[in-house]
Amino acid sequence: MFAPNRKLLIFLAAFVPGLVLAQFHNVPAFRVVPLGVRGGLDESNLSAYLVAKSGTSQYICLDAGTLHAGIERARALGTFRVTGTQVLKQYIKGYCISHAHLDHVAGLIINSPEDTAKAVYALGSTIETLKTHYFTWESWANFADEGEAPVLKKYHYVTLPPDSAVPINGTPMNLRAFALSHGNLTSTAFLVGSGNSYLLYLGDTGSDSLEKSQRLHQLWLAMAPLIRNKQLKGIFIEASFPDSQPDRSLFGHLTPRWLMREMEDLAALTGRKALHGLAIIITHEKPPVENIQTINRQLRAENTLQLQLIFPRQGKTFEL
Repeated sequence: MFAPNRKLLIFLAAFVPGLVLAQFHNVPAFRVVPLGVRGGLDESNLSAYLVAKSGTSQYICLDAGTLHAGIERARALGTFRVTGTQVLKQYIKGYCISHAHLDHVAGLIINSPEDTAKAVYALGSTIETLKTHYFTWESWANFADEGEAPVLKKYHYVTLPPDSAVPINGTPMNLRAFALSHGNLTSTAFLVGSGNSYLLYLGDTGSDSLEKSQRLHQLWLAMAPLIRNKQLKGIFIEASFPDSQPDRSLFGHLTPRWLMREMEDLAALTGRKALHGLAIIITHEKPPVENIQTINRQLRAENTLQLQLIFPRQGKTFEL
């Protein structure tokens, strides 16, 4: 269901389109249900975010470290009022896998026997790892439509092309992929679109400076026009360690300091005021809880750009 203010805007659109366009960016475009928000240690709470167009139950799952435990947590909080089986089999229409580290794919693999047919969207290098290391008959079973025979054909691999949007089957949304640097591995940022609204989800990534890369800068170049036009509803980005973690021990991750340096790079392209109030959803914080508290405190202290920092809770829905 649309919120009342959205109904009003849609009604007015037929009569005063200019007025509506000036305000419409404030209307939520996406519903987000975090199924897992942490990076490592707790296997019941690993990176996985359901995203749907607001007012629908047609979700894509951005990474899939945790599924069952996250769905049950969401049900306990009242986020879903249907069975967990219905969420898994009917609500989730596909999976976007940023990279093939276990904390981003374990839920997908473990739940595959109970799942229904759907697509797995990823870069070619990620799909190759899924084919050769996980969905094989020695590791598990090949529930996909490529790789080691016999193939069970439950999951259909969709290799995402660079710089091109593809429709997400079973949803009104589309998807575009950007390569990221995560140590010696290629990770992925996913731009999810719904009409003229977008959200950006980054898998694990290191800073350009430490990774000796330009991939984040290239991503920010692509995002700058969407931010200036107030079409980008939020950015999901990791902060795995507190600032005390030595750079040599980051292993392709970000700290609050490095995250904010990347935001400064983005601000140089958009203008600082364009980032005021932009939703930044912090992902992949690594336990123990003392580290997470420190990361959150440091992010708030270093937030000179007046970003809207969001620290998601497992199972607790929010809108963007």
